[in-house]
This record gives sequence, structure tokens and C-alpha cells, in this order.
Amino acid sequence: MFIPGADQPLYPIGVVASLLGVHPETLRIWERNGLVKPSRRNGQRLYSNNDLQRLKYVHHLVKAKGLNMAGVKELVALYHCWHLDDCPGGGARNTDNSSSGRQCWKYEGTYCNTVADQADLCAQCGLCQHRQEEKRKGLA
Repeated sequence: MFIPGADQPLYPIGVVASLLGVHPETLRIWERNGLVKPSRRNGQRLYSNNDLQRLKYVHHLVKAKGLNMAGVKELVALYHCWHLDDCPGGGARNTDNSSSGRQCWKYEGTYCNTVADQADLCAQCGLCQHRQEEKRKGLA
């Protein structure tokens, strides 16, 4: 039995538009604005489960929070993991101020695992530390 990964391209644009309740052109606009980067096969956009989660979050920001495209782009820019294939997702809100109060885009009801102060991000983020080690070893 094949179990797709979170970044396996699976869904054509029509299916994703139907799941989100938006027009396919809306998804194309969001793509042109850099909010999602679907894979392409034979000229057809194919969205992964992570793409779908990103788009659900964008849809939430537009519909529930009333943000326009500029506001969505500004907010998404605060998520260092927005376009990462291996984003670990969020967790419970910490009370020690080591993580932000921002909702995680990937898992509903969780909070982003980044630190509140972006200056401390690479000093405390395991993901960033891992990438820095790879760069030092010449793997990245």
C-alpha cells in the first residue's frame, strides 16, 4: 500500500479549489503571489498535503481574519518554515516565551515553534542549527 508523504504532489487544481470552496483562479493568484509553489506534471499543477495546509491557512487569513493579499504576504513572511518541505509543524503554546504566539499554519490548534524574537531564531531553532551544521560540513 502506497502512503504518500506530506510533500507528494497529489491533487489537481480543481480538487483543491473544491476542497477550499474557492475558484481555481484564486489558487493561481495565490501562487503568483508566492504563497504556494505546487509541483507540475505535464503542465498540470499538482498540490501536496502541505500545499493544501498552506492554502487552508491562507484561506483562513482572508475569510476569517479579513486580510488582503498584502497582509497575508506580510504575515506569511514571519514563518521561516512556510516553504520548507520538512517543516516540523507546531506544538502546544509554551509559557516560557521560547515560542511565538502565532498559530501554526500546518496543524490547526497548535502554535509555531519559532522563537518570539527573530534575532534569537537561529540560536534556539533545532531546524536552523541542523542546517548550519550541514553548511559547515559542506552538505548544503
